[in-house]
Amino acid sequence: MALELNESLQNTIDGLSETFTDKLIEVYQSTGDTFIRIESDALVDVCNYLKDEHHFVFLTDIAGTDRYTSDERFEVIYNLVCLKHQTRLMLKVRCEEEAPELMTVSTVWQAANWMEREVYDMFGVRFKEHPDLRRIFLPEDFDYFPLRKEFPLLGIQGSIELPNTTPDTD
Repeated sequence: MALELNESLQNTIDGLSETFTDKLIEVYQSTGDTFIRIESDALVDVCNYLKDEHHFVFLTDIAGTDRYTSDERFEVIYNLVCLKHQTRLMLKVRCEEEAPELMTVSTVWQAANWMEREVYDMFGVRFKEHPDLRRIFLPEDFDYFPLRKEFPLLGIQGSIELPNTTPDTD
């Protein structure tokens, strides 16, 4: 099935295919968006290329997912927008369950700093060379990652002090 893309997005995919031939895993469309999955070791180079050559200057969001599979369990999705051509693409990178780690893209887009911290805090994906990789929501000594599939829905009793929910009767 051929992808139906506007000219700018087609040029971007063609450029990626030529420049990163062995690093592109798949390109597909779903729900009106274009997804490009790449090898993790090409992440920063691909991001620099997309920003410098195809004007994807706006990093809208970074999301993590737990695929809960035995191979490449975690996936990080970068939501990129080219304001010049008004196009969007989702760049996807996967990493293994044991010591999940990717390079930071905060050197490409400064906005990635806090978004990567959130993915780290919720999923445990570490971002190498991140300028300040620490938890953003949970205490530093919290040993768990709450958006992983094995995390209990009601939390882990005693792992974090919760506020008293009993109303005052004063």
